[in-house]
Amino acid sequence: MRKIYTIGEILVEIMADKVGQSFTHPGSWNGPFPSGAPAIFIDQVTKLGGQCGIISCVGNDGFGTLNIERLKADGVDTRGIRVLPHETTGSAFVTYHSNGDRDFIFNIKNAACGKLSAEHVNAELLQDCQHFHIMGSSLFSFHMVDAVKKAAGIVKANGGTLSFDPNIRKEMLNIPEMRDALHYVLELTDIYMPSEGEVMLLSSQTTLDEAIARYLKDGIKEVVVKRGSKGASYYSADETLHIDSYAVDEVDPTGAGDCFGGAYIACRLQGHSVSQALRYANACGALAVTRRGPMEGTSTFAEIDTFLQQQRTVPVGAL
Repeated sequence: MRKIYTIGEILVEIMADKVGQSFTHPGSWNGPFPSGAPAIFIDQVTKLGGQCGIISCVGNDGFGTLNIERLKADGVDTRGIRVLPHETTGSAFVTYHSNGDRDFIFNIKNAACGKLSAEHVNAELLQDCQHFHIMGSSLFSFHMVDAVKKAAGIVKANGGTLSFDPNIRKEMLNIPEMRDALHYVLELTDIYMPSEGEVMLLSSQTTLDEAIARYLKDGIKEVVVKRGSKGASYYSADETLHIDSYAVDEVDPTGAGDCFGGAYIACRLQGHSVSQALRYANACGALAVTRRGPMEGTSTFAEIDTFLQQQRTVPVGAL
């Protein structure tokens, strides 16, 4: 399997104990849990046997230690994580509404991960990297954009491939430089992995089908659309596939899309067929929502296979 790297925010997540709990009144909280979209993604990759690493920054504190020890224990190469002595590790507090919505309070941009810049990208670590994954959530500052561009440029120059999950807040698109950065990454992308609601974010087309067709025409080889409870879809120049979702009892949805992405990329780079990679990724995302804690949702092949054996046959076919 080819070596996979990612870059971006590492933080802890602290979650409300009860649905309906608010930030405006005292309450009980669960955590801290290791988190950050790129960290969850890469932890899922290593759980499926992938050789992988992450580039990030954490503070010299317990939250940073928690994340590094978890990633290292699971098998992620953590040499690309810088410990900044005068900064604190990022954090996210989350509350849940009865309708499934969530509210967050983040400390990311002003935390250690928000200080990540091009100087923190060790080119030597990326020399044997054959695949690079970028999260749109990581493009939240100009120096972070510079770091992402440097790392992606090294991997692409060495003949590697790139995947992109554009999980970014819509208001960031109103900043011209950030929109330009997203389009820059899109131009380098081989595998594009938006949610159904994100397909149109970086497209000038008027329909989802037109947008996907344009992405493929512009050089993207695979478009994988995460549809949540409606499953997932795959598009390439040669085929279109859809896989249904699995019925599970949701406990915590945070990180499910990152687990899906990590499983899909790991499977594809191990030589699995598109339909098999979709099946594993979809199952991985379903398992993720049944566990409390964003990184607690990552799964091994054995866990996914056990889950799949308990499910009905999943229809996979042309749309």
